[in-house]
Amino acid sequence: MDRIFTTLPLSLLLLLQSCGVWGAPPQPRGTLCRTKPTDLVFIIDSSRSVRPQEFEKVKVFLSRVIEGLDVGPNSTRVGVINYASAVKNEFSLKTHQTKAGLLQAVRRIEPLSTGTMTGLAIQFAISRAFSDAEGARLRSPNINKVAIVVTDGRPQDGVQDVSARARQAGIEIFAIGVGRVDMHTLRQIASEPLDDHVDYVESYSVIEKLTHKFQEAFCVVSDLCATGDHDCEQICISTPGSYKCACREGFTLNNDGKTCSACSGGSGSALDLVFLIDGSKSVRPENFELVKKFINQIVESLEVSEKQAQVGLVQYSSSVRQEFPLGQFKNKKDIKAAVKKMAYMEKGTMTGQALKYLVDSSFSIANGARPGVPKVGIVFTDGRSQDYITDAAKKAKDLGFRMFAVGVGNAVEDELREIASEPVAEHYFYTADFRTISNIGKKLQMKICVEEDPCECKSIVKFQAKVEELINTLQRKYILWKLSVAKRIEALENKII
Repeated sequence: MDRIFTTLPLSLLLLLQSCGVWGAPPQPRGTLCRTKPTDLVFIIDSSRSVRPQEFEKVKVFLSRVIEGLDVGPNSTRVGVINYASAVKNEFSLKTHQTKAGLLQAVRRIEPLSTGTMTGLAIQFAISRAFSDAEGARLRSPNINKVAIVVTDGRPQDGVQDVSARARQAGIEIFAIGVGRVDMHTLRQIASEPLDDHVDYVESYSVIEKLTHKFQEAFCVVSDLCATGDHDCEQICISTPGSYKCACREGFTLNNDGKTCSACSGGSGSALDLVFLIDGSKSVRPENFELVKKFINQIVESLEVSEKQAQVGLVQYSSSVRQEFPLGQFKNKKDIKAAVKKMAYMEKGTMTGQALKYLVDSSFSIANGARPGVPKVGIVFTDGRSQDYITDAAKKAKDLGFRMFAVGVGNAVEDELREIASEPVAEHYFYTADFRTISNIGKKLQMKICVEEDPCECKSIVKFQAKVEELINTLQRKYILWKLSVAKRIEALENKII
């Protein structure tokens, strides 16, 4: 489960953006990228171990990846192979030349529900799916040939030799394993480096979380400012394949080329922050302790006082329990001590009831909320709600509360998105593993800062300096590659001129 993060440095970079991004608003992934011409074939396992509802999740994953591609006869062509004991060519690279046609075809795919002949499916890809007759283009440095294999079990035939032949034929192979998959098999299938080409998810319910990886993998030149892949404190200005930072009026760019200076003083913003924490049975005691550390990680970044940040905490399961209201504790030490003492409720998951409590009670004056002070709610859950969340989630946002949704494990993305404020992509987060929620904590430390006055982000900026070296390490290869693309584009433009 850690693999979702450790193999996706770009995703981690997104979790470490600065608190004051004043450039273009974030856009859905994939819409801002020009993809290199690619012959892409999905090879999907629909053996009897893949239940119908799980197979629907695979189809959602395929659709999300396709949505991020430049589809067309001269750009990216997509085919799908469906396999079990036999292999079915659902559609070829030449069949659909529009994105809409591809998405409709994916929706019509049905599972085969028999054995698991993964080697046979890869051989079919070599001999037929990537053939001229099925719409594949001649092998060329300008055209990628990519196969994405999705499987949840041990194959009933050999995969090592046939996968080697596929790679020798110039096909780049990504292997995605689900559940009880044999990891050794995935490594035999995938291209090198294996860290970039082998992925694992614990269940089909979270497979779509890999979507961003493949949208990034196919991206040639992106608008880094709009996608958020930058470290500018205030304004990001796009350049071909790269970016530069600038500051708002009244601020000056510091020597690091990223941060801005204009003010002195200011050690925190007035803020009413309430955590709404899932204490259901599925969380488990050891993970609940990690959740408490997650809360205190964020509390540590705040300036807590009567005039600055106030923190409240609510736990929910089958019922709702206020652990402490806003303003009860006047300093970080007391808040963190109270969080550590919080007892685990260990019952159901009534997220809707908890959201209603947040709206009706947590941000009331009677519970310590201050009039005119920004209200922030951080909702943490690890599973599907057992009640209706829509009305309470909408009311919270209609009242002007800034809502963040954090999901772990079997959390449902649609519910997280429904809870989160706009822009949704900036307000909901997911990880498959409780052990990685500290990464989300880092993002939230930066996001909960009140953006109207960047001078008051002092504590957040201090934290950002601590993680800057990590960001630079993760970004280095990525940015250098983008710069080389920009230089090549500039050279071509000069020749044209």
